[in-house]
Amino acid sequence: MRSPGVWAVPAVAAATLALPLVLDSGGLAVYVQVAVSASVVVGISLLMGYAGQVSLGQAVFFATGGYTAALVSQAGLPTLAGLLAAPVAAALCALVLGLPLLRLRGHHLAFATIAVHLIFLVVVAQTDALGGSTGLQGIPLLSLGPVEVSTNQGYAYVAWAVLAVVVVVARNIVRSRPGRALRALATSETAAASSGIPVGRHKLTVFAVSAAFAGAAGGVFAFYIGFLSPGMFPVSMSITYVVMAVVGGLGSVWGAVAGTALVTVLVHYLGVLGTLGGMPDYAPAVFTYAVYGLVLVLTVLFLPHGVVPSLAAWWRGRRHRVREHPGPAGEDGHEPARA
Repeated sequence: MRSPGVWAVPAVAAATLALPLVLDSGGLAVYVQVAVSASVVVGISLLMGYAGQVSLGQAVFFATGGYTAALVSQAGLPTLAGLLAAPVAAALCALVLGLPLLRLRGHHLAFATIAVHLIFLVVVAQTDALGGSTGLQGIPLLSLGPVEVSTNQGYAYVAWAVLAVVVVVARNIVRSRPGRALRALATSETAAASSGIPVGRHKLTVFAVSAAFAGAAGGVFAFYIGFLSPGMFPVSMSITYVVMAVVGGLGSVWGAVAGTALVTVLVHYLGVLGTLGGMPDYAPAVFTYAVYGLVLVLTVLFLPHGVVPSLAAWWRGRRHRVREHPGPAGEDGHEPARA
């Protein structure tokens, strides 16, 4: 029995390239949103699932990347330089913040990251160079050399290309020696330190890498939207990213992508349902918050390891059962052994 990845990866890649050509404007907006959010969520999955660090302020790095890309492009530099500067600025911001924050653990670290998020919003709203509370307007369109990205289809391909780079980097990190050290660190920092693993350096590095992923996504978002303001980065955005990572499966790169797609599409279409005629004014907000709670509760109850890790475990178990006990016709195509 072949692994589903043999055919699933080419099929998903082909579908990813074909979807922007067939989606309408609304579907295309959701498609771009999935790619942008998934780039952030992959970083959260790496940070929480492999390094065991809880961050509820990831939207700060998303916003840092967006504002960096906008400011660089408005300074007259090429927009591609702004897109490349976005993850660098977010990673540097994470290194500065991580030095004091990563001395904390568990819920203390989570509360501290929320506090950083609130401080960030106040500082941005009071900074005229960032547009203050009214926002930063007039962000130019993204140009890749002589090609200007001016359509939603173009931004869809850019967003998914950035996500592909993020996935490749994350998978290489996970499979590397530092990745194995991260898994040991998530299990027990004391045991990891006693094994010679530099715990503090690894925690700070993965914090910066996850921030760089968020910064890259923020750069794409800035050029796609063309406008940034503090109100576009509420604390609930960071919490939503964590919900997406938990639903897909913490510690799973593909789980982060699947969880983002599942939650984004579900929330979008429930929001559309809430705006139909006859629905009360509070219906869209109720549906949105209800779906977060319901999806999270059902996932924790029935799929505690997340959707993708649970499906992968089910597939491995099924393949093992087929090998150990082939059916009369043999699910694997072989005849049963005769006595």
